[in-house]
Amino acid sequence: MQRYASVIGLSAAHRDQYERLHAAVWPDVLEQIRKSNIRNYSIYRYGELLFSYFEYVGSDFETDMAKMAADPTTQKWWDVCMPLQSPVEGRAEGEWWMAIPEIFHTD
Repeated sequence: MQRYASVIGLSAAHRDQYERLHAAVWPDVLEQIRKSNIRNYSIYRYGELLFSYFEYVGSDFETDMAKMAADPTTQKWWDVCMPLQSPVEGRAEGEWWMAIPEIFHTD
């Protein structure tokens, strides 16, 4: 299992809409997340910053993420959510959510 964390901006103007969407995530999106070997997926908000965390339990992350990105329902979900988000400075080329390193963990 590999842990992943990332951040992205969310303006106060979009907060309510974003939180409403995530209070009722489309079932097909949730199923695609599961089929992509993602578990324990959480998104937290701190002011105008979103923090996501998930655990990847598969063996080929890039392939699983490509399959998720190719899923038509997931693409529609992203079309709704992405205009509400504001990528942060310093992210790597091609990143939407900026990956952040784990610096401590205990079981």
